[in-house]
Amino acid sequence: MCACSEMAEATFSQDKFSCPVCLDLLKDPVTIPCGHSYCKCCITNCWDQEDGKRVYSCPQCRQTFSPRPALNKSTMLAEVVEQLKKTELQTAVPAGPGDVECDICTGRKHKAIKSCLVCLNSFCQNHFDQHENLFKGKRHHLMDATGQLQEMICCKHEKLLEIYCRTDQSCICVLCMVDEHKNHEIGSTAAERTEKQRQLDETRREFQQQIQEREKKLQELKEAVETHKVNSSSVGSTRAQFEDAGGWHPPC
Repeated sequence: MCACSEMAEATFSQDKFSCPVCLDLLKDPVTIPCGHSYCKCCITNCWDQEDGKRVYSCPQCRQTFSPRPALNKSTMLAEVVEQLKKTELQTAVPAGPGDVECDICTGRKHKAIKSCLVCLNSFCQNHFDQHENLFKGKRHHLMDATGQLQEMICCKHEKLLEIYCRTDQSCICVLCMVDEHKNHEIGSTAAERTEKQRQLDETRREFQQQIQEREKKLQELKEAVETHKVNSSSVGSTRAQFEDAGGWHPPC
């Protein structure tokens, strides 16, 4: 193993060699003049969108360059990344039947542990660590990995369904609120969920109370039946004693 590969495995964490644009390990890594590194295809796509201005910027630090810098592959970075890929394959947990797959993994998909409702992606442990480092200090809404992420997104606007329209009794996004649902009675989905849960708990308590009352009445009925049986048995025993003594005659 070469020196730089050993350094990558022993000293550096994987997020140091991840592309800030796609969040995956660098592919054909290039380093731009400010010192930040990207996949060649990622930075190329970013700069293609800036061709009209003839001023090119770093997506991370926003330093600008003109003319457009040439992109040369970093051989050392490529070797380090290759070693990290081998390490990742050895340590990552592959997605099995029923598991949520990581949306960022290329090739073999690994098991996702978290879903981000801002990025609209699910992440395996490795890519989640990269996500946390990249968006440190920013408020991204995370939840346990879910395979129903798309069901939480507005199919029209591609935004999170975070608002509840009480008028139409449906979940909507912020763009729906100012468009089709303008002037409707609205609230947050979290508040609506809390209210629905409160109503459900109250209904459950009422049902539980009714069940307990019916069980109590049933128990009272059982006790009354047992008492009646005891009394009937006592009467039968007394009558038998009278018959034995000749003191009782049935009516004609």
